[in-house]
Amino acid sequence: MENKPKINLAIYWGAACGGCCVSVLDVHESLFDIVAAADLVFWPIALDFKYKDVEAMPDGHIDVCLFNGAVRNSENEHMAKLLRQKTKVLVAYGSCAHMGGIPGLANFSSKKDIFNRAYIESESTVNPEKIFPVPEYKVKEGILTIPEFYNDVLTLSQVVDVDYYLPGCPPQTERLVEVFMAIVTGAELPPKGSVVGAYDKPQCDDCGRKKTDQKKVKKFYRPWEIEDDGETCFLEQGVICMGPATRGGCGEARCVIGNAPCRGCYGLTSDVIDPGAKMLSAIASVIDSDDPDEINMIIDDIADTSGTFYRFSLPSAIIRRKIIKEAVMS
Repeated sequence: MENKPKINLAIYWGAACGGCCVSVLDVHESLFDIVAAADLVFWPIALDFKYKDVEAMPDGHIDVCLFNGAVRNSENEHMAKLLRQKTKVLVAYGSCAHMGGIPGLANFSSKKDIFNRAYIESESTVNPEKIFPVPEYKVKEGILTIPEFYNDVLTLSQVVDVDYYLPGCPPQTERLVEVFMAIVTGAELPPKGSVVGAYDKPQCDDCGRKKTDQKKVKKFYRPWEIEDDGETCFLEQGVICMGPATRGGCGEARCVIGNAPCRGCYGLTSDVIDPGAKMLSAIASVIDSDDPDEINMIIDDIADTSGTFYRFSLPSAIIRRKIIKEAVMS
């Protein structure tokens, strides 16, 4: 490592909460290995870089870019395209860049509905003139601009070509170090487009909870509605767990170890095409009834089925969004 020149590393966030950037700092003492191997040439959340600094770079100047966050507006799209142009290896880092993430749940609404709620209908809003943000506004000093808010939330790969996907909300720091060091040391990497830092098998394979494979669920519960025994499969207790539709690799089913059901942030295995379809199959396997009416009653116990099954993956799923006729696509 000492004889090798440092690589140029960039980290950027689009529509995200900031947790992915925090996960980079959570590598603890391994940060010294990263600093020894890389120069940070762009990380606006942590250091004083400007967009013009990136624009001035030669194409391909950045060796590795960790792009976290979905594409929600025109600024996100501009930076995704700019960083793609300037970067050799672009990594969709975290659930939001990978699949759309929590911001992607906005695809169950439209831009019009979101603006009405935020600027008209919310309990703390006083806006009698019904003024909404606009991308450009002319004042005497000139024209003020803000990013254009899109009707759809997009994944990074729906905007630009992506080299690798490192999943998680956020990705586990151990996986980040493994993947990063593999890139900088010149280790043999998987084919372009691969999901790295994760397994291509479901979380259930890592889960240590007891499974009986017997249909016995007569009711579904939210986690706080029952007392978890700490040993039995969540699904067999009637608690929705996304383990059957989620790839492993987060650390031996880390949420389940903490007595919480899997939420699905690591995304699908390669043999699953849609999380909702996979979970419908998993739920059907545990319902203890052959009566259609009773089955419908049991399924009705599931709170927010769409939001649960597509919590991290709506923009990348088959359905992609809710069709709303009055919405104006941007």
